[in-house]
Amino acid sequence: MMLGDKGYLSAEVQKNLFETANITLEVPYRLNQKNWRPPSRTYKRFRKRIETIFSQLNDNLMMIRNYAKQSCGLFTRMAGKIAAMTFMQ
Repeated sequence: MMLGDKGYLSAEVQKNLFETANITLEVPYRLNQKNWRPPSRTYKRFRKRIETIFSQLNDNLMMIRNYAKQSCGLFTRMAGKIAAMTFMQ
């Protein structure tokens, strides 16, 4: 199971993920949808953790600002920043 953003509501995207990688995508409904139901506490807790980690990567480690010239350099820098994030926690 993988948590997804509201932008991944498309049934086609969910079907493609399941067929290619056997991933079930859990996506919250939008408020204006017919089948809307409030997200579970577990989903909210995981979602908050994910948002916090992304915020820390952007604010503390400046993940967005990256001047790598090649894809291998980008990968190396991202891996280093994620490793630093792991040590900080």
